Amino acid sequence: MGDLASLMQGFGDAVSPANLLWALLGVTIGTAVGVLPGIGPALTVALLLPLTFRLDPAAALIMFAGIYYGGMYGGSTTSILLNTPGESASMVTALEGNRMARAGRAAAALATAAIGSFVAGTVGTVGLTFLAPVVADFAVGFGPPEYVALMALAFVTVSALLGASLLKGLAGLLIGVGIGLVGIDPQSGEARLAFGVPSLLDGVDVVVVVVALFALGETFSRVLRGTGGETVEPIRSRAVLSRSDWRRSWPAWLRGAGIGFPIGSLPAGGAEVPTFLSYSAEKRLSKHPEEFGKGAIEGVAGPEAANNAAAAGVLVPLLTIGLPTSATAAVILTAFQSYGLQPGPQLFSESGPLLWTLVASLYIGNVMLLVLNLPLVRLWARLLTIPAYAIYAAVMVFATLGTFASGGTTADLIVLYALGLLALLMRTAGIPIAPAVVGLILGPLLEQQLRRALALSQGDPAVLVSSPLTVVLWALIALALLLPFAMRAVRRGTGPAPAPGGDGPGGEKEEDADAPAPRS
Repeated sequence: MGDLASLMQGFGDAVSPANLLWALLGVTIGTAVGVLPGIGPALTVALLLPLTFRLDPAAALIMFAGIYYGGMYGGSTTSILLNTPGESASMVTALEGNRMARAGRAAAALATAAIGSFVAGTVGTVGLTFLAPVVADFAVGFGPPEYVALMALAFVTVSALLGASLLKGLAGLLIGVGIGLVGIDPQSGEARLAFGVPSLLDGVDVVVVVVALFALGETFSRVLRGTGGETVEPIRSRAVLSRSDWRRSWPAWLRGAGIGFPIGSLPAGGAEVPTFLSYSAEKRLSKHPEEFGKGAIEGVAGPEAANNAAAAGVLVPLLTIGLPTSATAAVILTAFQSYGLQPGPQLFSESGPLLWTLVASLYIGNVMLLVLNLPLVRLWARLLTIPAYAIYAAVMVFATLGTFASGGTTADLIVLYALGLLALLMRTAGIPIAPAVVGLILGPLLEQQLRRALALSQGDPAVLVSSPLTVVLWALIALALLLPFAMRAVRRGTGPAPAPGGDGPGGEKEEDADAPAPRS
């Protein structure tokens, strides 16, 4: 009851006209910049940080939180409309959302993303309010072996799900891991995969990689296919969301929230992994699996909900143990420290009123986000009426400007376009892009945790299966690897036997019946 009373007091402070204005400003800016390729919420918060030094801490943190949530939703807009995520956590939304947009259902995709963001953001904020201490205690109990198993599970799931084959999915994953290992080896201090280029010693910025693989890869691919003056009819029905869309979306919103918040609350959890796991769950549970890859609305609703629930979950380790698990959380940590606040176990007791005002503002920001974006879905969808060549020219400009703004060097632009050409080759070879980004993000973390685990065990690999949780996770990995082969064998065993003389039930004559008639 004490937490509930503190939350009510926080609402009393958050609904003051000034704080409501800062929340609205943050949500608006976050949404606006989230739709720009290469400029995500982390960069926006970092750029605005010096401008808020004269604000009181509550106003500054409320605006930062609004930018964070707004940027998470804004990234889904370009994912759906242009197949170019505004930030890495929105890349899964592009898989089905862009297909829906090209099929004339852009407004429905944007609407389910907006409502899913609201539902999951609210669920995540409720979890942050009441479950933060419990989840934080569970997360602190994770050791290096558990992290190794969890990340390996994410690798296998993503590679098997998003590739045309497991082999191509693993190829994309290894490309991403290779990019992620560029820079200084944190243990030995030796340069690796830098090829003597000084600017690569700090590694390759994830923003540059995401923009190159998605935005430039898509643009180069469109140039080769020819853009012409084609446009897409964005809305082919009067209702934004039909009754069937509602029926298929609401379970996905709840499942996505249930997946996103716990994983986002884990140290090193982030928002990327739960979006992939949510997509995997929706594909397996859907009554319309044949629509996946062609524009399944569950494939937008679930991952987008997981994305926003994880955004709330990321605040749990940040506020309770002072551990940022995303770039934006790291910048928000800097904002706390600039006001003399150190997130950690004592933060709620030492700065309780400020923290509860921030939590209350998250509820208010979610409502503002829905009210701001839901009426605009038809307007956003009309962007698809712009000719394709104009859209992709703008994508090139914004991608270049965003990358230069984040790094400020010519070397960043060279890396951007080199990776864009690599993305084009990957698309040509049928190698999926999304596993590469997952490998980029989780590869260095997996290496770090694996080294820690082996150091603690003095090189004994048995430490990787030293707890019941690790055994369960490795069993799930084995199941994910073997299940496709087992299902394929079952299908072969139960399929109809071919008739003599041909592959189909009717033999060779059946095949000839489907052949086109010869021209006279």
